[in-house]
Amino acid sequence: MKIVVVGGTGLIGSKLVAKLGEHGHEAVAAAPSTGVNTLTGEGLAEVLAGAQVVVDVSNSPSFERAAVLEFFETSTRNLLAAEAAAGVGHHVAVSVVGTERMPENGYFAAKIAQEKLIEKSSIPFSLVHATQFFEFVRSIADEATDGDKVRIAPVLFQPMAGDDVAQAVGRVAVGSPLNGRVEVGGPERVRMDEFFREALAAWGDPREVVADPRARYFGSVPGESTLVPGDGATLGQIRYRDWLDRTATGK
Repeated sequence: MKIVVVGGTGLIGSKLVAKLGEHGHEAVAAAPSTGVNTLTGEGLAEVLAGAQVVVDVSNSPSFERAAVLEFFETSTRNLLAAEAAAGVGHHVAVSVVGTERMPENGYFAAKIAQEKLIEKSSIPFSLVHATQFFEFVRSIADEATDGDKVRIAPVLFQPMAGDDVAQAVGRVAVGSPLNGRVEVGGPERVRMDEFFREALAAWGDPREVVADPRARYFGSVPGESTLVPGDGATLGQIRYRDWLDRTATGK
């Protein structure tokens, strides 16, 4: 099966291309560096020729509200139009758990707009809502840093490893279109402030984690269950401490 992975040179995309290839699929990475630009349409017709499935794991280079909305709307429109012309039978997109619960967040609003375009298109689709990635935990802490303190909302948190994300997306990609969504998350659900307190200790980071109910998560204050999946979610297998140990040893 030919599966085109848009954003296939990035964190999740590169893992997905590798995993699909290991299972005998023709996985093609589509990105500006490979001559495919979803914003301009460059290379789309060529890369989609003969493709049965397209997986979109691309991301906006800017998280500024107007810029991220422009990216996802323009990119998705161009991609869906090219897929329709090429006869693609399954469009898979990766989104974020909690998008509909925090629409005032500019990034989440842009993902909602992307999903609406996909849902209204003629192409059968599947949406994979994932929780935060372990690979982004440090940037979340940095974003929440105020002097020597890291202010974190004491809400539920269930991050997951990029490898588990790629595995879950790969399963969806080779299956029948859901014409709906599936949620995926990590194997452990904890309080966000507790998670970061332990994570910083593991890093040897001297910053103090402060539980602050008013703390913002990339511009918005999350609710108790905003960032975690609901019942029936697919859970990954890799725990954060195991991932951290594996990353440190390069395994």
